[in-house]
Amino acid sequence: MIGMSLLSVRLSHRTIRLLLPALCGGLLLTSGSGCNSQSQPAQTAADSKTSPAAANGSDPVPAATSGSAAGSDSQWRFIERTADSGVSFTYRNGEEAGNFSILESLGGGVAVLDFDADGHDDLCAAGGGRFDGKSILPLPTGLYRGRSNWKFQDVGQLANVTDNAFYSHGIARSDYNLDGFSDFLVTGYGGLQLYLNCGDGTFQLQSDTCGLDDRQWSSSAAWGDLNADGCPDLYAAHYVNWSWDNDPFCKGGPDNGREICPPRSYTGLTDALYFSNGDGTFRNATSENPLTPEGKGLGVLIGDFDLDSDNDIYVTNDTVSNFLYENDGSGKLTDISLASGSSLSSLGVPDGSMGIDVCDFNADGQPDIWVVNYERETNAMYQNSGRMVFRHVSQRIGLNAVGGAWVGWGTCCQDFDLDGDEDIFVSNGHVIRYPTNAPLNQLPLLLENQQGRRLINVATSAGTGSWMDAPHMGRGAASADLDRDGDMDLVVSCTNQPLGIVENATPRKGTAVLKVRLIGHKSAREPVGASLQLQSTPPQSRYVKGGGSYGGSQTEYVQLTIADPSNIPALQIRWPSGITHTVSSLPAEAINGLLQIHEPPSADQPPRLVVLH
Repeated sequence: MIGMSLLSVRLSHRTIRLLLPALCGGLLLTSGSGCNSQSQPAQTAADSKTSPAAANGSDPVPAATSGSAAGSDSQWRFIERTADSGVSFTYRNGEEAGNFSILESLGGGVAVLDFDADGHDDLCAAGGGRFDGKSILPLPTGLYRGRSNWKFQDVGQLANVTDNAFYSHGIARSDYNLDGFSDFLVTGYGGLQLYLNCGDGTFQLQSDTCGLDDRQWSSSAAWGDLNADGCPDLYAAHYVNWSWDNDPFCKGGPDNGREICPPRSYTGLTDALYFSNGDGTFRNATSENPLTPEGKGLGVLIGDFDLDSDNDIYVTNDTVSNFLYENDGSGKLTDISLASGSSLSSLGVPDGSMGIDVCDFNADGQPDIWVVNYERETNAMYQNSGRMVFRHVSQRIGLNAVGGAWVGWGTCCQDFDLDGDEDIFVSNGHVIRYPTNAPLNQLPLLLENQQGRRLINVATSAGTGSWMDAPHMGRGAASADLDRDGDMDLVVSCTNQPLGIVENATPRKGTAVLKVRLIGHKSAREPVGASLQLQSTPPQSRYVKGGGSYGGSQTEYVQLTIADPSNIPALQIRWPSGITHTVSSLPAEAINGLLQIHEPPSADQPPRLVVLH
């Protein structure tokens, strides 16, 4: 909402109709919410992200108990594979220096990519940083090449990706130069670092020569073609204006000692937008397309939220309203956050939002927005009603019963139990040193989707000694079929704790799996914004998206469940170019393999299908 006068805001009848209740609610809540960092600077970290419950003086919501798995229809089981995987990597925040800076609170993300194009999922993780006096020093990025049987090879030094320039947070994967090899961007305090995949197992740092001139504090980033030229563009989310010159003392530790300051102690930074020039370089388009200022961004996702064949942008912000930018098809973005109904909590106030994903949780064919939030706030499911109108439905689908003793970060929407609907994983962990309302290390959430009617937390039923019943300082998370058995596994980044590799060993409900990777031609090669719908009962919708989770990127393929391999339903595909077609006869050999579908030159021509095993 801040700075809306700088943007093109459409005052259609629909917009006015939606604005009235939101504005009325805002007037009722203004006197007590204290949501704007400028209106009431925080003095202690205890009220670092004051939720509506805290503002009203209510007690913190207790954590969910093991009984939360009651009513589950699946026999959940997850097994940690880290110890024998060859992955030995830890994101570090430098807290041992005793600075208590807000820089230490964010943590790092993780991305899944196939950088060597061998069919195995590889892993890339941000490394963080450390302090030497007032010097902020980077730590290496981790890159692990996937092998068979849960084995990975550390190739960070061989691939030339370990010499970072900045304290890092996020990894954003894309084939930005359209050569068929996955590149990646590293976000962090002081700038962006873009690594070009040379195609021979090595990478080359490009940031100083390609036009990415951003030097602010970036948390997450997302790639997607915004101006319909077939080339991926870049959105970088910025956090706050912390520096050594703006590093207040906040109380909250033992004996009234120091604690990490809350985000309300700082002013948010305006995000950055870059358009591709089509030759591997970029131009800063932030001034061409004024963005809403002071967002305190932590997560960003690019996708086609209104299914009109162009990419829109959703940004999760910390203690201020989230952003939803609608694209007119040419790359002109309009902030419709307030009018859309997707920027605030169910009470009409901002949340402390971190992680973001998109899914069709209720199988109505519309992409819904999923946002994870701070403690004593409810994680938000914004149900898509079409035409960029969303409803906050968390209470209706049972999310209030999950409890509010979580600080959510990375999140993944996937069909983990292969029953046709997408479940949700959330990585949790606190941001301050001495929390009073919730533990420092926290259990994750695993929310089982019960046919679009309810989401229930089944994490504690995933097996004694599993990743799901152990607390962590969780941050970024990504999902992929790491062992190529059809179901989606997990990779979780933690602060000052080892990167976790977690196998999904849940017994299957579906008898077969179809994994699909789309290859664009008129659209970008990785066609962010494309949607797929399997004509099953109920239909299964999946979306190709840029960014998401917290500081990470998901796989290049989507997963669909096939109930009867002898009767594979038709698959409808909507490409960002506007081409829509239906594949009525999917090859049987694609089951339990990887089906690549190449975009045809025109809608009257069939796509090319390639099966990989």
